[in-house]
Amino acid sequence: QALSWARAPAACLNFNCMLILLPVCRNLLSILRGTIQCCSRTAARQLDRNITFHKLVAYMIAFHTAVHILAHLFNFEWFMDAQLDRNSSQLPFVLSQIGDGDNASYLNPIRTNNTNPTIVLFTTIAGLTGVAITLALILIITSSMEVIRRSYFEVFWYTHHLFVVFFIGLVFHGFGRIVRGQTAASLKAHNPLKCAARFETWGTNGTDCPEPEFAGNPPMTWKWVVGPMILYVCERLVRLYRYQQKVVITKVVMHPSKTLELRMKRKGFSMEVGQYVFIQCPAVSHLEWHPFTLTSAPEDDHFSTVRGVRRGQNGDAGRLETTQVVVLVGAGIGVTPFASILKSVWYKHTQSNQKLFTKKIYFYWLCPETQAFEWFADLLQSLEGQMTEKGISDFLSYNIYLTRWKENEVCLFVCLFVCGSVLWRLLGTTQNLQAQNVWPKAPWYQSGRVPVWPDGAGEGLGEAVSVPL
Repeated sequence: QALSWARAPAACLNFNCMLILLPVCRNLLSILRGTIQCCSRTAARQLDRNITFHKLVAYMIAFHTAVHILAHLFNFEWFMDAQLDRNSSQLPFVLSQIGDGDNASYLNPIRTNNTNPTIVLFTTIAGLTGVAITLALILIITSSMEVIRRSYFEVFWYTHHLFVVFFIGLVFHGFGRIVRGQTAASLKAHNPLKCAARFETWGTNGTDCPEPEFAGNPPMTWKWVVGPMILYVCERLVRLYRYQQKVVITKVVMHPSKTLELRMKRKGFSMEVGQYVFIQCPAVSHLEWHPFTLTSAPEDDHFSTVRGVRRGQNGDAGRLETTQVVVLVGAGIGVTPFASILKSVWYKHTQSNQKLFTKKIYFYWLCPETQAFEWFADLLQSLEGQMTEKGISDFLSYNIYLTRWKENEVCLFVCLFVCGSVLWRLLGTTQNLQAQNVWPKAPWYQSGRVPVWPDGAGEGLGEAVSVPL
């Protein structure tokens, strides 16, 4: 009676297990992003939520696994009861007696009343693989909790690779053919709707209901997961190949507030603004690869990143070139991609790139603390100097807004609000900046609408934001 409750979640598991590996194939996502971006940039941005999708699919796998297990627990209890209740006037017992031997036409997978569901669980392919799948899934899910992932990354990394055990068990789980049904040939001669009530006369002379024949359902899971598994193996091979390529650290820059910038080179390396790289520090761990947003421009002779910067969403930075007035909105450390964007746009502007139509950039940065300003000040100061030399100091207009501060900094910000540019002189690191626009909050004025590229934290701003023009 619970068989449908076991088979329906099993079908859902096949579908979700087909999906679970795809969001972590980073190279595949990069190809898809580049392919569909020309058709739908909204769809391309959804690919940046791959880890969220991966987690949602994992939750569904856990849920359907739990339902599948509970249903089969009830099934095996009823299978066992059918063998123990040796009453020939009951249909379950008659069905349990059909067939004699493992290769015969039988329905009840429990072939004798001298056993129990526990023995069957550990002596069948379905039982053993089911236990392995369940244990692997429990370890994977529990070690994926944020508190464990952040504090004990190696534990998370090792247990997450139990997905290999999970998928091997999943592929072989159905090979035992423990779920059985009436064969197609038997259905033609033995109609269950007509013959169910006449089970006592099955196979006797003069009856039109011969004894039914049963066979195990063929395994189907491998058809769902073999494709994603091959794609993931190719993904790992590509990662291994790239891992073998030599990367040279050309320069290490220590910015204010202990912000570390790494400048690197690699043969054949190319990039676009807004992209990120995965970096491993073997001295810390041979297992940990962490994403860092690139702060260099494609026109630079190196690629660089800043320590402590998380990966943000890939932006639609390519559209900047076709827009005359642009608004860039960054929040907190999410300002990092705009270091690459601002430099790249400026390079194209100074080189009179015919594909660049940008005439004005408004840059808004909402930041919770003063320390985050300091490493970015060098870039702004350099851009200001170059713009002044070329007589186009109004090309970039930036505004920096503080959203919160420590209690011991209240007096400083009262002075800021009253005295304006005094803050930069107090900080020391940005005292040479000319556009000293710093305010406690960001006031958006209803005087114009232009395209906006938020860094990911500003998604609520929508496709357009009103700013002073």
